[in-house]
Amino acid sequence: ARERILGINPNIQVETYETRLTSENALEILKDYDVVVDGTDNFPTRYLVNDACVLLGKPNVYGSIFRFEGQASVFHATEGPCYRCLYPEPPPPGLVPSCAEGGVLGVLPGIIGTMQANETIKLLLGIGEPLIGRLLLFDALKMQFRELRLRKNPDCRICSENPTIKELIDYEAFCGVTQLFDAQDQSEYAIIAEELKEKLESGEGVFILDVREPYEYEIVNIGGYLIPLGDLPNRVHELDSSQQIAVHCHHGGRSQRAVEFLRELGFKKVKNLVGGIDEWAVKIDPSLPRY
Repeated sequence: ARERILGINPNIQVETYETRLTSENALEILKDYDVVVDGTDNFPTRYLVNDACVLLGKPNVYGSIFRFEGQASVFHATEGPCYRCLYPEPPPPGLVPSCAEGGVLGVLPGIIGTMQANETIKLLLGIGEPLIGRLLLFDALKMQFRELRLRKNPDCRICSENPTIKELIDYEAFCGVTQLFDAQDQSEYAIIAEELKEKLESGEGVFILDVREPYEYEIVNIGGYLIPLGDLPNRVHELDSSQQIAVHCHHGGRSQRAVEFLRELGFKKVKNLVGGIDEWAVKIDPSLPRY
């Protein structure tokens, strides 16, 4: 991304951070910037970015996409509502699939991203009417735009007159991600990264099934057999039910559903890799890229 931006304009300075944005580093990283643009694809980071922007008094240029629809807004707590005013609580873990799980129309990120770029330029130049207090909805199939007026929530936990959140919190716990991992870990049909590593090294012949999307596989893989979750019902005949199978995805949500599906079909030796390939990269092979 840095090389692409500098290729367009070599006269600008681009700072890169080879680290994950966390509660420990977010305020330090974001404090020197005038505008924060949120292009993330998970609820913990969205709430983290929102809360950091509120605490720092920064505008948060928001964009979200799913399948054939997208939305954009500018959350600026000093002038209007924040993300928590619109979504006080995250959905239950696993209820809303990510873009990788649900898919997205290829041109949609560019469309919503361009809207975010437009809002950023307006904020920096002080021109036009930014999407503060407005949520712009886009339906690519109908080629229709809708606008919703947003109001500041007087009981918002972070941007109200009497906030209860005064510092960054544990956002994975807040969004139930850690509980999801705990549920995976406690299942008898789960396997942790260390245990899988031992089985592979001992030559037990564990079959690795990767249920992510092809583009994710290209980013990083551990040599598993690729069958995207959506294709699994039509390709289940490619699997041997008598074989030990370890299923993984990015974080463990999709693979957990794959294991449940395979168990219903009579697969007795199938287990879900807790935490997915991301956990494998953390615990087993730190050289693997994380996304």
